[in-house]
Amino acid sequence: MKKETQTLPREQALPARHWYLVDAKDQVVGRLASNIASTLRGKGNPAFSPHTDTGDFIVVINARHVKLTGKKLQDKQYYRHTGYPGGIRQQSAEQLIKSSPEYILKKAVAGMLPKNALGRKLVKKLKIYPDASHPHAAQILTAR
Repeated sequence: MKKETQTLPREQALPARHWYLVDAKDQVVGRLASNIASTLRGKGNPAFSPHTDTGDFIVVINARHVKLTGKKLQDKQYYRHTGYPGGIRQQSAEQLIKSSPEYILKKAVAGMLPKNALGRKLVKKLKIYPDASHPHAAQILTAR
């Protein structure tokens, strides 16, 4: 006899969502991104289902002060393309932290989420700010 797996409908999962505040100061990018991706996905939630968005919202502050281990600050390159022929652009992690520090963490988290419509939806629940100020004070319930 086959056991049926119970999944929680989306309507019941939505009210159970929380907002978490994460301080990225002096935290290593990869370890922090792994924890954030797991929370966004809802892996710690008893009602977790791989095809449903049951995760929580995350607000990250102090992204400018995140750490990279080893020589990654100078050696790691981030690539993007303008869409035009010959339009490849690259920046080192050091240059990118000065210009847009939230991009490094967002790219790391997005790489750990599913590469489909669900993953694109989950990334929208991640709010990253370079400094300690953010506009989500009313939603924050818990600091992680």
